[in-house]
Amino acid sequence: MATRHDTAAPPAKEGGAAPGRPPAAPVSEHEQRHRAKLSRRWQRDVRWSPYAFVSPFFLLFVAFGLFPLIYTGWASLHQVELTAPTDMNWVGIRNYTRIFDDEFFWNAAKNTLTIGIISTVPQLLMAMGIAHILNYKLRASTFYRVAMLAPYATSIAAASLVFVLLFGRDYGMINWALDFVGVDPVDWQGDKWPSQIAVSTIIIWRWTGYNALIYLAAMQAIPQDLYESAALDGASRWQQFLHVTLPSLRPTILFTAVVSTIGASQVFGEPLLFDANKGASGGAEHQFQTLGLYLYEQGWVNQHLGRASAIAWTMFLILIVIGIVNYVISRRLRASS
Repeated sequence: MATRHDTAAPPAKEGGAAPGRPPAAPVSEHEQRHRAKLSRRWQRDVRWSPYAFVSPFFLLFVAFGLFPLIYTGWASLHQVELTAPTDMNWVGIRNYTRIFDDEFFWNAAKNTLTIGIISTVPQLLMAMGIAHILNYKLRASTFYRVAMLAPYATSIAAASLVFVLLFGRDYGMINWALDFVGVDPVDWQGDKWPSQIAVSTIIIWRWTGYNALIYLAAMQAIPQDLYESAALDGASRWQQFLHVTLPSLRPTILFTAVVSTIGASQVFGEPLLFDANKGASGGAEHQFQTLGLYLYEQGWVNQHLGRASAIAWTMFLILIVIGIVNYVISRRLRASS
């Protein structure tokens, strides 16, 4: 007869409880201090590391933004020359009063205003139209969007020199085209309005594509339900653009208008390189001299750093006024919507 060998479980301890984990070894006082030290270090790291990450920006801002701003404000109250920047003579607000009595300053301010209007209005209108076209499904749409940024990525010096050739009085392609249709040649660099139109053309060429992509991104964020509802109501594409697209783009239009206005008030490279004499006078009769060129002429040509600092602060105050106007208009738009 086969013998059966049964394997029985070991008897349980008294009370029927299963064997548990062995008790943890006691932590020494040295180990407790080490863990507390690591905990404090970790808390300090969590608290202060974000400030360490953003500190390079603030250091650069203080060195290249805040300090020059304060220094130019202090220099604007002194008579100081480029040849001796450490020799300062206190003159108070005389630099500002001399600027406002200077006819060349007001001429530069008027030129800046007219060039800004001539360049900003067509630029934003063209950008809106291009963005509206690109918003539809097109073949190779990515190529067209990248091509819109090509003028913005082009060097301002290269672009200005090309436009100088195009607007040449005796050899330019623009005058050749005008002569082909029976129009007399135009002195694009010598006359006031033609020169300002030519400078504005450079600005329009460089920044239209950039603003078009901003408008395109805003258009793609508009819900399609609005267009479908308008189509069901019988609205044409033009009516959809007027009553759906434009109202939805009001904050974006305001943003681009303000940014373009600020950029127009700081125009410098285009008129500087468009001048045939490559000077800061903005033409022989200052016909397209902007505030940026006037500042450069006073500071680095005439070597009057005090007056140049006063001009810089005047331009800064103009930008503050533009920012305040932008804030008031944006608040009213938000309240009306």
